[in-house]
Amino acid sequence: MRKILVIGSTGQIGSELTVRLRELYGNENVVAGVLEDRPPEKLDGTGPWERVDVLDRRELIASVKNHSIDTIVNMAAILSATGEKNPMLAWDVNMNGLINVLEVARESKMKQVLVPSSIAVFGPSAPARDTPQETVLKPSTMYGVTKVAGELLGDYYVKRYGLDVRGLRYPGIISHVTMPGGGATDYAVAIYYEAVKTGRYNCFVNEDTRLPMMYMPDCLKSTIELMQADFGRLRRHCDFNVGAMSFSAGELAASIKKYIPEFEISYKPDSRQEIADSWPDSVDDSEAREQWGWKPDYDLDAMTRDMLRAIREKHKKGLI
Repeated sequence: MRKILVIGSTGQIGSELTVRLRELYGNENVVAGVLEDRPPEKLDGTGPWERVDVLDRRELIASVKNHSIDTIVNMAAILSATGEKNPMLAWDVNMNGLINVLEVARESKMKQVLVPSSIAVFGPSAPARDTPQETVLKPSTMYGVTKVAGELLGDYYVKRYGLDVRGLRYPGIISHVTMPGGGATDYAVAIYYEAVKTGRYNCFVNEDTRLPMMYMPDCLKSTIELMQADFGRLRRHCDFNVGAMSFSAGELAASIKKYIPEFEISYKPDSRQEIADSWPDSVDDSEAREQWGWKPDYDLDAMTRDMLRAIREKHKKGLI
């Protein structure tokens, strides 16, 4: 049985991934690594937790030894929009934190490290439609720069040390459980909440801005399937394209209008528009489908129905 440490377990993806991994591997076998003095109840009440700052190697080593960890999932990252406000912090957390994780994993002879990447690795010079697995990587954000470097670093540890390091390039992730934390695709979550709460939304990207997106259940599915894939079948390791759906901000609004006809949207692009414009419209994920059987479950309307259902329940209970 694996003993897994999830670093960044209170973030948008990490909070839900930790719970799902506990369901699969047992509560006692999945440790939530947190920066807070105490994690949220859903993590505190369902399994062990440790304070883990990815920049503090001693803290990281202590957590690994305390729980006999053999697998690390490193979800700690400063995302695109936040990273542009503080590029040095993004470099520090995303790169120096990653080096700490990889070195601790190497020294401890771990079974596996999972380090997610992002569509932010692509820049304006990459093909926008069905962006191929292998293409030029010249991102225009510090977040993207760190993700390119992280992919290369992970591959280096595979080849140089034989460490099982894996990663996938997440598109924009949409969830009704935990709010996103400073990315250029955050509008795709906020729009649902505002549609239910106020019936209107002022979008920070243009109506025709099209980006690859993924619903959280598919995000968790893709992550866990890659973790469980046979290492011998993987011809690549840290940079799998994964797709689910692609839509424009206008198409997202139209999907919501099917279920909330009175919903109104306006568009007032800000600095995040330039970041979104540098990313693909869609990605070619044929290698993930071939090498580990990736296939998403949700399309836009299926996601919209489920998002609105869940957010309406929260609204009725006074939780939002």
